[in-house]
Amino acid sequence: MCGIAGLFLKDAKLEPDLGGMLAGMLSPLSDRGPDSAGFAVYSAETSGHVKFTLRLSPTVDLDRLLKDLRDTLGGPLAHRLHGTHAVLSVPTEQATPVRRALADYYDVAIVGTGRRMEIFKEVGRPDNVSRQFGLGLMSGTHAIGHTRMATESAVTTNGAHPFTTGDDQCLVHNGSLSNHCAVRRELIKRGLSFQTENDTEVAAGFITAKLHDGGSLQQAMEACLDALDGFYTFVIGTEAGFGVLRDPIACKPAVVAETDRLVAFGTEYRALVDLPGIASAKVWEPAPATVYRWELH
Repeated sequence: MCGIAGLFLKDAKLEPDLGGMLAGMLSPLSDRGPDSAGFAVYSAETSGHVKFTLRLSPTVDLDRLLKDLRDTLGGPLAHRLHGTHAVLSVPTEQATPVRRALADYYDVAIVGTGRRMEIFKEVGRPDNVSRQFGLGLMSGTHAIGHTRMATESAVTTNGAHPFTTGDDQCLVHNGSLSNHCAVRRELIKRGLSFQTENDTEVAAGFITAKLHDGGSLQQAMEACLDALDGFYTFVIGTEAGFGVLRDPIACKPAVVAETDRLVAFGTEYRALVDLPGIASAKVWEPAPATVYRWELH
């Protein structure tokens, strides 16, 4: 019953408006997922740096945390606060010691990492979550978002989407996997670890494992069709763009609109109606068991 939105910009002139457009897409999907919401925005990178998106508990001593991280880096630390989250920009060669330092803080969670990806998610109605993080002011080339109705687990921030198990990679999901426990056990044997019991995190981990095996994103998505049972629509974010995959039955709703300026995905068409040029867009329903990808050139 969840809602998914994805937006890929072909026209760089639209990049300052990316966050505002995504917020407008998530809002009409609120009744599909009023419990929590989240989104991943792919914005500009800083050469030689990696971003850490952190979720900060109310108990965290932010001044102490920032001082400890500056001591770890041996110099200044670039950071931005967005509600309950913070985005750090860390030199790539110092990412491992920073990760170790963050592990000492029980009240800080790493939500995502990557050169371009920033992830924000929280409990609450999607409109409130968008405002809390300032989504309307964010810019970038592409983004995906999710509104969640918790049907098989508690309403928590940990259960909110997107889920990420690799740098600059994340996944949002509408549906339910029936064999995620078995898949999780196999992935744990391979050394992957999981933070939640959510089936979507297992799907994200499965894709990451296939990419680590040397496969392409196309091959990883195709492998999902053989290995993952259930009803699902996936939207997968990567540094280069995003992909869409529906299970072979495809009972979950999905619609794509494409113009010469953008590509948009929505669980329902009402998520797309306010996008620029939508009246003349090519609009279609993605086919079952078919991989769709749009990437930067």
